[in-house]
Amino acid sequence: MTTVTLPTVPPPPPPPSGGAGWLPRPGRYAVAPGRSLVELTGWYGPLPTRRRRITLTGASLTVPDTAVPGADPSAPSEQPVFRFELSGIEPRSTLTASKAALVSQHVEPFEGGRRLRLLADLELRGVLFPALLWLRVVERSDDRLLVVGTVRLPYRPLRRATGFRLGRLCPATRLRLLVAAEFA
Repeated sequence: MTTVTLPTVPPPPPPPSGGAGWLPRPGRYAVAPGRSLVELTGWYGPLPTRRRRITLTGASLTVPDTAVPGADPSAPSEQPVFRFELSGIEPRSTLTASKAALVSQHVEPFEGGRRLRLLADLELRGVLFPALLWLRVVERSDDRLLVVGTVRLPYRPLRRATGFRLGRLCPATRLRLLVAAEFA
């Protein structure tokens, strides 16, 4: 019997000092045009029933000064705020209600900042619907953050609360919203 030793991948270098490790420097960051992707998928059981791209009209990340280590410890720690503004979320809609916004209320890092859990609100047709957004940090520097994440929403409660419909002939039990953005 022979043993095979596989090469190991070294861990990424530690983040530069002055940041929280998973956040860029304090400030406001936006997504440049063409540097994002949003996709909505309707699922019925294990099968995707409808998939389409949605326009990301604006996205921002606001990192407050008190969210980083080394800030004044007596000041209350503020949360960073992720905001994604979407348009064209409803098919064949001529209403202005086809716009939606996903705004984080609480951000929690996992795995040393490589994954982020955002407790957020999805604002659709003037109604706030709770959402849980998991983001994977693909790349991070002092002035840039590249993330990919998903939101899973139950379709029936969302439809009852907001009146959102995928279409008359499109059955669904849940929705998945895929978000990829580069904040710079």
